[in-house]
Amino acid sequence: MHSDRFQEIRSLPLFADISDESFAALTRGAYVQNFPPHIEMITEGDPADFLHIVASGRIELFSSWDRSESSIAFLKPYDTFILAATIKDRPYLMSARTVEKSRIIMIPSEDIRTVFERDSDFAKAIVVELAICYRGAIKQMKNIKLRSSAERLANYVAKHHKRAGSTGSFELPVEKRKLASFLSMTPENLSRAFAALRDHGVEVSGSLILIKDPEKLDAYAKPNSLIDG
Repeated sequence: MHSDRFQEIRSLPLFADISDESFAALTRGAYVQNFPPHIEMITEGDPADFLHIVASGRIELFSSWDRSESSIAFLKPYDTFILAATIKDRPYLMSARTVEKSRIIMIPSEDIRTVFERDSDFAKAIVVELAICYRGAIKQMKNIKLRSSAERLANYVAKHHKRAGSTGSFELPVEKRKLASFLSMTPENLSRAFAALRDHGVEVSGSLILIKDPEKLDAYAKPNSLIDG
């Protein structure tokens, strides 16, 4: 069966509870495409023809206006984008490009909407996925509005240090210019924020972040499950 090619996504929460028939219907027109680094895959304002699933690599979601550009999110395997536009059959509100070489599974939006209408388990899974995305957007808004630039950076560093196994160091997953945009800073503000974190146990060497005192960093960052969880 064609759907056998896509078993790697079968256990994702979005597809785990749907019938084999529905999964086959979703994947019959799907395909896999490899993209080199720094390629724009979708452009805001274009029709949402596909639901994209990151099978490998890393994707940046971003938006542009006039001469300004801002990074909105960074996606990893097996994140999806952009589900709301797919379900609503509306234009993309963000653009997407590869940060590194990436393999993307692309499911036609029309098939997503067809199965959504007839499979209640799939409809429930989509509601849950959209709720997660909504809560993530609210948390990101709170992070930007309620914290200083240094506090936002401190929480970013603390989170990624834990993701890296709390080993005392980690490599930034994105270049500093994009990190500054994601945290709603200028590159100059990011440099000043990194300098401010030296007093809280953080040192920087290029893209390598050294955590000299994790407890001191956490005490300054004050991670909160209603913002960071």
